[in-house]
Amino acid sequence: MYRFLLTRQWVILTLVALLLVPTMIRLGFWQLHRHDHRQALNRVINASLAAKPVPAESLTSVGGTVAHDDIYRRVTAKGHFDTAHELVVRRRTNADGQVGYHVLTPFVLDDGKTLLVNRGWVPSPASQTAFPKIPAPARGEVTITGRLMQDQTTAASGIKNVKGLPDRQIMLINSRQVGALLRAEGAPHAKQVLGGYVELVSPAPRGGSPEPIPSPKEDRSWIGVGDINLPYAIQWWVFAAAVPLGWWLLVRREARERAQAAARKTTDEAEPASV
Repeated sequence: MYRFLLTRQWVILTLVALLLVPTMIRLGFWQLHRHDHRQALNRVINASLAAKPVPAESLTSVGGTVAHDDIYRRVTAKGHFDTAHELVVRRRTNADGQVGYHVLTPFVLDDGKTLLVNRGWVPSPASQTAFPKIPAPARGEVTITGRLMQDQTTAASGIKNVKGLPDRQIMLINSRQVGALLRAEGAPHAKQVLGGYVELVSPAPRGGSPEPIPSPKEDRSWIGVGDINLPYAIQWWVFAAAVPLGWWLLVRREARERAQAAARKTTDEAEPASV
């Protein structure tokens, strides 16, 4: 009855089903891993945002890295902005999804070290090669507060680090790469760049520009992202269970139809020919 399973059509169908099941199971575990990662990251972010601000140099160092548990931690620093060596980071969006630049300004601490500060978002000028007009930060010595972030990389962000960009424009905020760029430009204190960077929280920009970088709790693109991965994982596992069930139902239907066809053929052969 089931010899039809050895036909070319059914062999191919069976092989496809056998391949789909483990693939869907793996996709489910991949989504579950993403869910767990997002949940763990949410716990780190919530703890960091709730903690009291600490000096930036207590969590990072010259040429060092920012620990995963310290991302989004509020830090403070005292010094002055070096707008003469200000950079912009290309292809960044604001809260409304508009494409523009992030403004990266070196902040020279009282002890001579340099902290990279992302002051916020500005729109792109008409020419992609022109340096945008950027409102100046507070002048003189100030105390800033910001959220500490790890250096950006292509592997983590998916952003390609394009070379040959217009003057003072970069793709990634990476303290080592920016430090090398500042040294090439002869910027003072460029040899003492602290690892990571800071998203500026205060003092607030004059006139609302550059637009401050929203915290994860305010960022609409972040809210609810981690909630979808678990349903997706369950969905893939349901699909994996449905494949063998669907295959078996098709087999039973094919066997039934073949049996019915064989029975009709036997009946037709048994009936005498009409005169």
